Amino acid sequence: MDFTLDEEQREIRDWVRTFVRRELLPLEPEVLRRERANQPGLTRDELKQLQDKAKAAGFFGVLTPQEYGGMGLGALMAALLEAELGRTFVPFRFGGYADNILYHANEEQKQRYLLPTISGERTSCFAITEPGAGSDAKAIRTSARKEGAEWVINGEKTFITQGNEADFAMVFAVTDKDRGADGGVTCFLVDREMGWRSEPIPTMGQWGPAALVFDEVRVPEQNVLGEVGHGFTLAMQWIGQGRYLLPARALGSCERLVEMAIEQARNRVTFGKPIAEYQAIQWMLADSAVEIEALRWLVLHAAWLVDQGADSRHAQSMAKLYGGVKANEIVDRVLQIHGGMGYTRELPIERWYRELRLLRIYEGTDEIQRRTIARNLIKGHAKVTGSLG
Repeated sequence: MDFTLDEEQREIRDWVRTFVRRELLPLEPEVLRRERANQPGLTRDELKQLQDKAKAAGFFGVLTPQEYGGMGLGALMAALLEAELGRTFVPFRFGGYADNILYHANEEQKQRYLLPTISGERTSCFAITEPGAGSDAKAIRTSARKEGAEWVINGEKTFITQGNEADFAMVFAVTDKDRGADGGVTCFLVDREMGWRSEPIPTMGQWGPAALVFDEVRVPEQNVLGEVGHGFTLAMQWIGQGRYLLPARALGSCERLVEMAIEQARNRVTFGKPIAEYQAIQWMLADSAVEIEALRWLVLHAAWLVDQGADSRHAQSMAKLYGGVKANEIVDRVLQIHGGMGYTRELPIERWYRELRLLRIYEGTDEIQRRTIARNLIKGHAKVTGSLG
């Protein structure tokens, strides 16, 4: 594998790097101020203005196929761009995105859900997690019963990203208790106006998930996404769509954090000399730099496998696990190097501290990743010699 970027790839990466520096970094003080006041870091209008500015330069739908107006970039480039965006905590994402399973919609559904989501007219959420079914997605209990030409959904979902903002949800419900996840789960496209409600869930970070409540919510038969009973396959496809992008963003955050730590170590003087001269600080920086480089290669390798059309699940699990664990260790060191100021909300370090902690939980906990990696090794699906044999 050769990760040397060609001229076009470098231009794309450098444009995003410049966009982050010119458009997003100057917003950081205001974003911190708003978040300290328990306000959103960016309003929806401000996010759209930034997205429109990026779109005017051709940056729209990074992973969206060109036939739908996107850039259609590969996984490797997507990972590199995500790392660039991770260098700031300003909650920005490029417009023109739709969940991968929405491409399974029929033509009528594409007009009502997929295309408006790509254009930014509609907002979706993925609703599978329940109070009793987190890592064990097969344990979902939300049900849907057939009544004539409608399905009636009852149940509760929890920790749903964008659940408070979405005007429609991709809801997974049990339609055949006997078959369960093996042909008894169906995905429904459910508009908010059909009767479900959301309730915000306060968290230690800036992630603002929601609980969704479905009480006799009636959904027309034509709102089944895919086929009846095949919902669990769609759910697993969604979960595995881009696990490498989470540690990619953490990679950018860690780079920025360690740069801050290096600057602090050079300038902070104690007992008559910069703390950079103390071995304890030097070792923190050295360990962090090694771990960042290791994470970079894990992320790039996983993304490269995706681009090759190879089975990347093992590599993505390794990148997700390592990224979550090491990002938390790195931000803890950076906070320690900054001392008391690192613990305050005047600097973004404690904010990153809370944000990066989530990486070890959502979209597959550390424990689930370890289970997956170990199971692959034990069953012979993967080897410790890696892709080089």
